Amino acid sequence: MKRPLAYSGLGLAAIAGTFLLMNTLPGCRPSTNTATAVTGDAASKVYVKPGEHDEFYNFVSGGFSGQMAVYGLPSGRLLREIPVFSVDPESGYGYSEETKGMLTTTHGFIPWDDSHHAELSQTDGVPDGKWCFINGNNTPRIALIDLGTFRTHSIIEIPNSAGNHSSPFTTGNSEYVVAGTRFSIPMGSDAERDVPIKTYKENFKGTVSFIHPEPETGKMSIAFQIATPGVNFDLSHAGKGPSEGWFFFSCYNTEQAYSLMEVNSSQRDKDFIMAVNWKLAEQLAKDGKGKRVPGKHHSNWWNHHTHSTETTVYEDVLQLDPKDHPGLVYFMPCPKSPHGCDVDPTGKYIVGSGKLAALIPVFSFEKIQAAIAANDVEGDYAGIPVLKYESVLHGEVKKPGLGPLHTEFDANGNAYTSFFVSSEIVKWNVEKLEVVDRVPTYYSIGHLTVPGGDSKKPWGKYVIAYNKITKDRYLPTGPELSQSAQLYSIDGDKMELLLDFPTTGEPHYAQAIPAELVKPREVKFFKIEENKHPYVAKGEKETKVERKGKEVHVWMTTIRSHFAPDNIEGVKLGDEVYFHVTNLEQDWDVPHGFAVKGAQNAELLIMPGETQTLKWVPTKVGVVPFYCTDFCSALHQEMQGYIRVSPANSNVPLTGYTVSVDAEM
Repeated sequence: MKRPLAYSGLGLAAIAGTFLLMNTLPGCRPSTNTATAVTGDAASKVYVKPGEHDEFYNFVSGGFSGQMAVYGLPSGRLLREIPVFSVDPESGYGYSEETKGMLTTTHGFIPWDDSHHAELSQTDGVPDGKWCFINGNNTPRIALIDLGTFRTHSIIEIPNSAGNHSSPFTTGNSEYVVAGTRFSIPMGSDAERDVPIKTYKENFKGTVSFIHPEPETGKMSIAFQIATPGVNFDLSHAGKGPSEGWFFFSCYNTEQAYSLMEVNSSQRDKDFIMAVNWKLAEQLAKDGKGKRVPGKHHSNWWNHHTHSTETTVYEDVLQLDPKDHPGLVYFMPCPKSPHGCDVDPTGKYIVGSGKLAALIPVFSFEKIQAAIAANDVEGDYAGIPVLKYESVLHGEVKKPGLGPLHTEFDANGNAYTSFFVSSEIVKWNVEKLEVVDRVPTYYSIGHLTVPGGDSKKPWGKYVIAYNKITKDRYLPTGPELSQSAQLYSIDGDKMELLLDFPTTGEPHYAQAIPAELVKPREVKFFKIEENKHPYVAKGEKETKVERKGKEVHVWMTTIRSHFAPDNIEGVKLGDEVYFHVTNLEQDWDVPHGFAVKGAQNAELLIMPGETQTLKWVPTKVGVVPFYCTDFCSALHQEMQGYIRVSPANSNVPLTGYTVSVDAEM
């Protein structure tokens, strides 16, 4: 039965009143007097001299931009925005013929997504600087970014899923990257999916997927999925040390509500942390257990040799049902509407962060195993055993703050938790469950990160707050302000605010790693002799222009400071022109741009040794200029050419040429 509107309004009023009270309690709103928060020597601690490099890379999700940003720490300098799930006219990503395939899905070409969480690849539970994963929340996908090129290298679509939020967290050796459904949905045949929304409890299901990235190539495939009850998965993390082989997921909406969620999915005092024995799941998959279920999806991979996308389309996935495999999945009660689900560096403790809770529960892996062995359960939820809360609890952090969201760790036994409502970071001791420090954030912190803070080896030194509200922190820029990040020192007993820096998009989770682990992987240019693009021209003698019906293909080269050919004639209205441009440079940081007047897509930005293709459809008769968009030399302005477009019935022969003064003489 639908809840009457008046009753819903009372529920809304109650929740709004609770949050208003939280925000007006003494100590629950940060002081706006930044003079009391920043010490006199803060500037010297974040200053990076001209010509010197930052100590850390900070990989930050772009939220609704669909991209990933890279900052240097401690300076907060923006180093790069990496195109991932959204087209990028600056680089031509998603516009060039080669990169369009990276954004194809079973829904067609999707030029945008909502990227929430960055996760570095790991070796033995420690970030290794090889890859960085990021999730697409809207059209469920996971991307793998190569930290040698700082480019998107692989994207896989997640079938049987809606809202890929609990993602893309990795196991200790990046054997698997997980993806949990944010929105449960009906699955199966058309008839099974076309059901009334009010039949949520009967027909809506969730999944968690375990994706395997090939260590040598970075290609991704779904190893197996685990079917789950119809709840919402929020965040997750892998076990480590004693808890290696397990994965932990926070989940909410155990009420299985489907309307007015802010009220109806907040009724229970406790939701769950879901514990998955992924080693058992792996073995079941290897033994041929489970069943293949429909799940068509794309796996797109960037081939560095052909400088092109390769797409594999899969029709199904292997799915395991916990009801058929005892010991695979357990639920642990967790107050209330948990967001964060974090494992400390020892692997002994799992921290849940309930958005509506006034405490932080810390679970003991040793006690979890003892409860499983003793069958110490309080019942089941949709056929999955629910372990007793008291039996698996290490303890609770009492009155830590309001609105806990996310926790990271240092190497000294301390945890750092973000509190959205009370707008602060709280430092507490994991073993003793005691608060030892707190600092305000400006304002309403969401996620935070400590370098290596979700791994076995935190590097510590800083905690970075990614805040949701900016207000008065920067110069005004109209109705929308830049997002605000803040850098705090955690070297001493007390946290110290050092720096505000603006961020792009809307950052959610981020990770940081010492630059020295990434820099040795750097790719400075692509070797021209290894270029296997089908339209590569490895020198100006290999340039040419060919007609294939209505298609005109131009094998073109670019080098400081000219194109070859730079004069093209014989193109007709109705033709499709493909400029296959190869950058002949073999030097670091010398890309070339390519743009054509009236192009209805974007420019190209071609790296040294690379070939990229711009499709252009002329709409008018005449002579049209093209030029280099990326300043490359003192004669950059002269780096241009012309293409002549004739009527459709023209007999002008198709030619491409470059003429020097010496040749004319």
